[in-house]
Amino acid sequence: MSRAPLDIDALVEHWTLLPDEMDLVVRRHEATRLVFALWLKFYTRTGRFPRGRGELPDDAVAFVTKQLGVSAGDASLAEWEGRTAERHRAAIRSHLGFRECSVADAEKLTGWLAGEVACKERRFEPVREELLAQCRRERIEPPADGRVERIVRSALHQAEEALCLRVVSRLPADVVVRVEELAGGEDDGPSLLALIKSVPGNLSLDTMLTEIDKLKAVRAVGVPAAAFADVAPKVVAGWRARAMVEAPSHLARHTPQLRVTLLAALLRLRLRELTDTLVELLISTVHRIDARANKKVTQELINEFKKVTGKENLLFRIAEAALTAPDAVVREVVFPASGGEQTLRDLVAEFKSKGPTYRARSRRPCGPRTPAITARA
Repeated sequence: MSRAPLDIDALVEHWTLLPDEMDLVVRRHEATRLVFALWLKFYTRTGRFPRGRGELPDDAVAFVTKQLGVSAGDASLAEWEGRTAERHRAAIRSHLGFRECSVADAEKLTGWLAGEVACKERRFEPVREELLAQCRRERIEPPADGRVERIVRSALHQAEEALCLRVVSRLPADVVVRVEELAGGEDDGPSLLALIKSVPGNLSLDTMLTEIDKLKAVRAVGVPAAAFADVAPKVVAGWRARAMVEAPSHLARHTPQLRVTLLAALLRLRLRELTDTLVELLISTVHRIDARANKKVTQELINEFKKVTGKENLLFRIAEAALTAPDAVVREVVFPASGGEQTLRDLVAEFKSKGPTYRARSRRPCGPRTPAITARA
């Protein structure tokens, strides 16, 4: 993978040999000055030595070469291991105030990671980055990659053990028993845990009843919110995700503290999720009922609606007939002038379909008001 070239500002800022650094470099044997200078500037930036020539940018090598007036080939030909290399490393550490990571340093770093970082962040790479940053702050040269990995994994393990003990200690004894019962096998068919984990089906009465059963089951266990009061939300979410995908047989392999913690986190978050699901199902049901009611009213009015043509002429003939024989019977005078009784009925139906009747029907409640669901997480 090609490396992007360094601009002149980066070269000047990070690869210029300062006077005290130049004094340190010129004390070295001429054949090793370039490697020493490159290691010194690299260490100043990163807090560690380069693992090979590939970590030294070509632009930086050329820039330092010009300052020293030596050949760039010296960087690749010089020995990177051996007594001379060890003396170079010791001189650079001493100049910058760094030290190698001792056993005591590793134990201290592990404890710091567990108490300050791994209890809030459970992903390996961010915890590793925090470890390297702490090494720079403490002026400790990071150990080899394998040792760094062991420190990080040990910190993650210690932090999880401490968090689990804290969570379980806050759970009443009867709650712990009910949580453990959820991790039982599935010999008698689908377990209660499998039901709690399941996703809701399509919108229907059966789906709503199933979700209500899940919510009742979660509430019956009674995991208190205080159990996770000071645990980072992302950590609780991570436990919930693990419990969702692990089968009871996998959960049984964990320590009791971890198993109870995973299941308690699952129940606590599922309580909120199931409540939200029921609210969404209720809203969708109300919308469906409203849509069906509007469709029914519209169909009723369409059946009643018949457009009557020539309404102006029709009204003129009716008015003329009524004025000509005001005392006559309507059926004998008005009906013939309008074209018949059915024409008048169609005219009335058309008015009703276009007037306030439709709005009145569509707003009319289809049944008793549905009480609001109150679900306290």
